Amino acid sequence: MQICQRTFLVAGGASGLGAATSRRLVAREAQVVIADRDVTRGEQLVSELGTRARFLATDVTSAASAQAAVDLARQAFGGLHGLVNCAGILRAARVCGRDGPHDLELFRQVIEVNLIGTFNMLRLAAAVMSRQEPNADGERGVIVNTASVSAFEGQIGQAAYSASKGGVAAFTLPIARELARFGIRVVAVAPGIFDTAMMAGAADTVRSSLADQAAFPPRFGRPEEFAQFVEQIIENPMLNGSVLRLDGAVRMGAK
Repeated sequence: MQICQRTFLVAGGASGLGAATSRRLVAREAQVVIADRDVTRGEQLVSELGTRARFLATDVTSAASAQAAVDLARQAFGGLHGLVNCAGILRAARVCGRDGPHDLELFRQVIEVNLIGTFNMLRLAAAVMSRQEPNADGERGVIVNTASVSAFEGQIGQAAYSASKGGVAAFTLPIARELARFGIRVVAVAPGIFDTAMMAGAADTVRSSLADQAAFPPRFGRPEEFAQFVEQIIENPMLNGSVLRLDGAVRMGAK
């Protein structure tokens, strides 16, 4: 799918991987709706990007809020050709911790945002894409979800996060198979360790240890590299139904 003059919705698009993706798509002359809970960052980014961008304060776990973001894409730009799901949270807790068993509400919250929120945005975006005119190749839309290497190599304390991202990885193929009849592709990216707000609060020793686990390059990934990969997925019609690692050959240790 071409990017120029197409409309994309970026969930979690106001910071980190999502903001880098929003910037790259607008640089390629796409229209972008940024859906994020962070109003300050969202409005600042739209001010930076100009008339090709819109922002809507969005809770990805809410059906009504997610629908409003999808509706904005249609109302402001006349359609919806792509969804990039970047909204997510990272919470760590041990199953048997010093203060007792893993907090059930914490586990539920991570699943709600990372897995159910991703599916919520996907189902509503796909409904719009399925009804619009296809391009010359029969393609109506592309959906890029964000999984994680933690889906495969979760560390101690990541039961909730790994479960949520494992779910995103697992539903990629069945949803791609279902939406194929509409000409909608579904791909998941499984990033390694990227230099985003999620990692900004980590201690220097933790950051150094994680960076050292990457084979090459021996550093955190840059959000711009994630955005570049999303761009390539959108433009390559043979990428479909796969979970693609973007990780510098990192293989996470137990802790």
